[in-house]
Amino acid sequence: MAYFETVNKIKYEGASSKNPLSFKYYNPEEVINGKTMEELLRFSVAYWHTFNADGSDPFGVGTAIRPWDRFTGLDQAKARVEAAFEFFGKLNVPFFAFHDVDIAPEGSTLKETNENQDVIVGMIKEYMKTSKTKLLWNTANMFTNPRYTHGAATSPNADVFAYSAAKVKKALEVAKELGSENYVFWGGREGYETLLNTNMQLEQDNLARFFHMAVDYAKEIGLNVPFLIEPKPKEPTKHQYDFDVATGIAFLQKYNLTDYFKFNIEANHATLAGHTFEHELHVARINGMLGSVDANQGDTLLGWDTDEFPTDLYTNTLAMYEILKNGGLGKGGLNFDAKVRRGSFEPEDLFHAHIAGMDAFAIGTKVANKLLEDKVLESFIEERYSSYTKGIGLEIVEGKTNFRELEAYALQLNEIKNQSGRTERLKAIINQYLLETLSSVTV
Repeated sequence: MAYFETVNKIKYEGASSKNPLSFKYYNPEEVINGKTMEELLRFSVAYWHTFNADGSDPFGVGTAIRPWDRFTGLDQAKARVEAAFEFFGKLNVPFFAFHDVDIAPEGSTLKETNENQDVIVGMIKEYMKTSKTKLLWNTANMFTNPRYTHGAATSPNADVFAYSAAKVKKALEVAKELGSENYVFWGGREGYETLLNTNMQLEQDNLARFFHMAVDYAKEIGLNVPFLIEPKPKEPTKHQYDFDVATGIAFLQKYNLTDYFKFNIEANHATLAGHTFEHELHVARINGMLGSVDANQGDTLLGWDTDEFPTDLYTNTLAMYEILKNGGLGKGGLNFDAKVRRGSFEPEDLFHAHIAGMDAFAIGTKVANKLLEDKVLESFIEERYSSYTKGIGLEIVEGKTNFRELEAYALQLNEIKNQSGRTERLKAIINQYLLETLSSVTV
C-alpha cells in the first residue's frame, strides 16, 4: 500500500521552481570536483526521527499523523518498512540509518527481541534488493530501556554489561547481513551523575574492554567497516565520557583503539559541548578521525538537543569546507538525525524537511568548493603563519633551536609587530561568496 499518496518522486527543478516538493539547489547529478552531488554528500534518512517519532515532548503527547500508526507490534514495524522504502524512493536518497529498536519492537526476553528483529531485517533485506538505498550505519539502542539506568558498558551491574554485549553482537551481525557501510556507538548513558557513587576508572576501563570485544567479534565474522563514536557532552547523563571529539580521541589513544574508530559528528551535540559544528569537524579532520556526520542543528537559546533540520547556510558552508578539505566522508555520509517540529505533523512535512536540509547542504557545498578553489582562507592563513617558514620560526618548526637560543634571539628584538587577524573581513568574504553563489545558480 502507499503511505505518501500525495507525493511524487522529488526532482531537481532549479531555484526558480515554485513547486515545494522539488529540489531547488540539490542536483544529485551535478559534478563537483569529479563527484556527483549524490556521491559527495551521501544523504541518509534517520529511521527513528522519520518513522518512529510522534512529536511528543515533556509537556504534551504526540501530534504526528502517520498512516502506519494504526498498526501495533510487528505489524506496525512491517508497515514502517513499507513506508520507509516508499519514502526513500520518492526522496531519491542513497542511504538510511537505524537503531535496532527502531525497526523492531523489543520482546519480553532477549531471544524474543532477536526473533522480532530477524523478521524485520529479512523484510528490509528483500526491499533493498530492488532499492538504490543502502544502509549507512546501524547501532544498538542501549539507553531507552530502564535496564540502562546506570549505563550499558559502563554500568555497575555486570549483567547489564553482558546484555549490552549480546545486543551489539546481534547488531554487528545485522550490519553484515544488510551490508552496512559503518557501525556507530552512541553512549547515551555512558557517563555518571555524581562521583559520590562512581568508580570512574572501572567504568572507562570496562567501556574500553567492550570496544575491544566489538572489534574482535567484527573480525571474527568478517565485518570490515569503520566503527564510529558519536560524541555528546550531556543529556541524558550529567557527565558523559564521550564529551566531544577531543575527549574521544584521548580515550581512544589511551586504550589503543585509534586504529579501529573514527567519529560520527552531530552538529547539535557540538552546540551542547560549547563548540561550533565546524570546530568538531576540524578537530576530527586534522587528526584523521572524521568518519560521518549527523546533519542537524540546535537552538542556541535552548539547552537541550532540539534536532532541527539543518537549514543554516552559513554553518553548512563551514561544515562542507571541512568535509571537502577532508576529501569527502569516505564511507560516511550526511545522515539527517533531525525531526520535524511538533507543529509540522502531516506526513508531507517529512518531505519538506528533508528537501530543505538537502538544498541547504547543496548550497553550502557550492560555496565551500568555490572558497577552496580560490584559496581565500588558505592564502590568508598561509600569510598569517609565514613567520614559521623562515628564520627563527623555521628553526622552531624543525626542532633546531632551544630556550637558550630563543632567549638570545628575543633579547635582540627591539619591537614585535603583529598583523590583524581580519576576522570581520573574512566573515564578510564568506557572505559575499554565499550571495554570489546563490545569484549565479541557474534558474
